[in-house]
Amino acid sequence: MVKIVPVMDLMNGMAVSGKSGNRNTYSPLNSVFGSDSDPIAISNSLKMSGINELYLADLDLIEKQGNNLDKVKMINTMIPTMLDCGVSTFESFKFFLDFAHKIIVASETLESIDELYKIFDNIGKQRIVVSVDIKDNELYSNNLDMSINEFKKVLLEIEAHEIILLDISSVGTEKGINMELINKFSEFRENLILGGGVTKENLADIDKIGIKKVLIGSAIHNGKISIKEGLY
Repeated sequence: MVKIVPVMDLMNGMAVSGKSGNRNTYSPLNSVFGSDSDPIAISNSLKMSGINELYLADLDLIEKQGNNLDKVKMINTMIPTMLDCGVSTFESFKFFLDFAHKIIVASETLESIDELYKIFDNIGKQRIVVSVDIKDNELYSNNLDMSINEFKKVLLEIEAHEIILLDISSVGTEKGINMELINKFSEFRENLILGGGVTKENLADIDKIGIKKVLIGSAIHNGKISIKEGLY
C-alpha cells in the first residue's frame, strides 16, 4: 500500500496554500483539518486521524525572509516531520537537525554537490531526504548547473534512502502524476516519495509502480482524498 504523507507549507506563522510553486501568490490554507490556518491545530487533527509522518516546508526560510522554526519544533513533537527549510550546506543541515525528525536537502537550494557529499559522509542516512525538484521537466536549482541525468548519477553514488521526486509545476494543481518523469527515475522506485499533482485516481497506479510514499497537499486539505485511502 502507498503511504500518504500530508504536506503543509508555513509562511508568517500560518499554514498556506498555492499552486505551481508561485510563492508570492500563496494564501492562508483552508483545511478540513482545521477551523483556520493555524498549523498547530491542523497538525493535531492530522495526528488524531492517524497520520504518523508529515512534510513541512518553511517558505520563509526557503526565501530567506524569517522562519517558522518555533511552529516546526512544536509540530515535530506531535508528528515526526520531514522539513524543507532551504538547506544549502552541511552546516545548515546540522543546525536544522534540532527541529525535525528528517531534514530535506533540495536541489533548489543546495549550494553544491560537494555539500551534499559532506552531509552524507557525516549524517546518518535515516535523517536525510533528498528532494529532486523538477520544473518544466528540467532539474530546478538556484546553484547547480546539472541535467536530470547528471543528478541521478550523484543519487546512485550517495545511495540515498529516501528521494522526493517533486514536480513543482504540478504542485497544488491536482492534475495528476507525470509518468514520463517517474519512468526516468525507475531505478530509484523503492526509494521514491512522489510529490506534485497527485490525485485520488493516481493512488492505485502509484502502488502498482512500486512507489511506497506520496506527498499530498491540496487533495488532503480539501477532502478529496481521505487519510484512510492507501494509508499504511
